[in-house]
Amino acid sequence: MTPYILTAVLAFVVLNFVLGMAALLSWVERKQSAVMQDRIGANRASILGFRILGLFHAIADPVKLLAKEDFIPRGAHRFFHTLAPFLSVTFALLACFAIPFGDAITLGGVRYDLRALPMNVALLFVFAAVGMGVYGVVLGAWASNNKFALLGGLRAAAQVLSYEIALGISTVGIVMVYRSLDLQEIVRAQGHHWLGWVPAWGILAQPLAAVLFLTAAAAETKRTPFDLPEGESEIIGYFIEYSSLKFAMFMMTDFIETVVVSGLFVSLFLGGWQVPWLAADGFHFGATAVAVPAFWVGAMQVGAFLAKLSFMIWLLMTVRWTLPRFRYDQLMRLGWQGLFPLAVANVMATAFVLAWIDSVRG
Repeated sequence: MTPYILTAVLAFVVLNFVLGMAALLSWVERKQSAVMQDRIGANRASILGFRILGLFHAIADPVKLLAKEDFIPRGAHRFFHTLAPFLSVTFALLACFAIPFGDAITLGGVRYDLRALPMNVALLFVFAAVGMGVYGVVLGAWASNNKFALLGGLRAAAQVLSYEIALGISTVGIVMVYRSLDLQEIVRAQGHHWLGWVPAWGILAQPLAAVLFLTAAAAETKRTPFDLPEGESEIIGYFIEYSSLKFAMFMMTDFIETVVVSGLFVSLFLGGWQVPWLAADGFHFGATAVAVPAFWVGAMQVGAFLAKLSFMIWLLMTVRWTLPRFRYDQLMRLGWQGLFPLAVANVMATAFVLAWIDSVRG
């Protein structure tokens, strides 16, 4: 299998997995909130009389939205009004391609990473792709010819750009500790063990950075308690003039971004696909080794990544249905006067600690 064919296959797998997860999250959000609020939740959609806990709502929703009228308001810019949701979805999906979901595999004597887009600056690529998504939001708000939508778009732009700064700076400490911008190499570096038994995961090496990253990442997804761009109690959202499939694409972007930031957090702070004490040839507990076939090693690594990803998505969903919405001044104050200075302080502290360690080692 040539590298180009393998890349295409992995891109196809990642694309379908993320789109499937986005559709499933539309059901998870309603059922998880129902469990937390002691109610039933979505359970009406059925196929041949089977409801399966309302799981078919993930199918019924896109079918219903496809049947809706694609409305474009009078005076709106038709081309940009149509282009905006495609931009948001495209850039969110691009970010997923650089996140590794397993270690490298060997085919025909050639070693391939289990990610769609192998690159040595994957972290920068993810940030660039996520940052470009705001253009779809602002463009859609402006093209709608609606002042309330425009105000929501401006709110979204200010929020995303403000929290992207804290998000990026919070990862600098991880880059300094593991000395790489390649997400795959960062994950591999977390496969070591401190004192022989403590996993060298990023959340242990950079606990403050993990908290700052998760808070800023939640704001990047524009979901409660950071859903000011679409806070209907204060302002009509940036996609108020959208309907049918284009409305669904904006909503899907939020779910895709949830998957992206969860996958990024797993890769940076939770060891990615790493399983404690599992190496390429099996488990190692001190002087004791248990051999495991290569296929099952790879399967456990991919399974570990998916389990950690599911946990992070559940955590973000729990936060989304627990905390109330911030006021906009509170939102901006948290980003600039809270997360930003703490992220800078964390980088400086990390630099001093690493310099001290290097001096001790000589």
